This record gives sequence, structure tokens and C-alpha cells, in this order.
Amino acid sequence: MSLFIFSCKDDNTDYDTYSQSKDATGTFTSSDNWTLSMDISIQTTDVVLVYRRVGNVWESIPKTYYLDNVVAPNTGRELDYNFDFNTNEVNIRAAGNFNLNSMSSAEANQYLNSQTFRIVLVPASAGKNASVNYEDYNSVIKYYNIDESKIKTVKIN
Repeated sequence: MSLFIFSCKDDNTDYDTYSQSKDATGTFTSSDNWTLSMDISIQTTDVVLVYRRVGNVWESIPKTYYLDNVVAPNTGRELDYNFDFNTNEVNIRAAGNFNLNSMSSAEANQYLNSQTFRIVLVPASAGKNASVNYEDYNSVIKYYNIDESKIKTVKIN
């Protein structure tokens, strides 16, 4: 499946790439190495931002959560979300300093099952603008004028 498809001239000037976004929902499993993968097609200089839905807000990743187990409080368990991308693929990973299979059902439902991520493409021509807080989803959407009513959701894995 393709999330983003763009075409640009060969002179490295970005003529028709524009900011856009897509939601992706999936469940992290050990059989997928705790990774959700999505196909994309972008220029090598474009930037991908990823946000995770938490309630009614979007949190920027990478993000670390510190989990305390009811049975063994203050165990120092950490769960990290991170991502990488290239011109063809975005990989979102869940990783911990503990075996993720040992999570309680409630924890798995909160952190692993049916997770929704918003993938935002920032065009290369815009660069990293100092007036935009890339960790703040609302700032990014406003700055790049992304119409949230047109964001589509895809199911992955």
C-alpha cells in the first residue's frame, strides 16, 4: 500500500510536493518484531513526522513511557516508541527494557493493540522552520496548512 506518492523534477527543486498526512492503525506483535511498517514514496530530502493518538491528542514520537506493574511497583520498566523511514517505507517500533510479551492485558490494550499513528510528510523545500514546534502536532498542522478532514486511515498488519 502506498501512503504518499509525489513527483519532482530532477534539479532537486521541490515543485509539487505538499504536506499531507495519513492515519495508520495496527497492533504490535512479537511475530512482526514489534514493528508496524507502511509503504511510502517520497524524495530523499523530504521529512516524515510520526504522532501517536493518546485519547484525543497526538503525541510526537519518539516517546518513552515509564510503566509500573501493580504486582511489582517501581520495576523501572520502560516502553519506547520510535520510528525510522527511507524513501519507500516508514517503520514504527515498540521496544522495552523488558519482554513486551509480559505486559498485562490492560497494558497491551493501552500500548500495543490497535494503536493509531498519524504520519505527516513535510516537504523538503520547507526545511526545518524554527517557527514550527515539530513536537506539537497542532503547530505542524497549522503551519503546513493540512486539512484534517481529508486525512484517511489505513489498517496495517
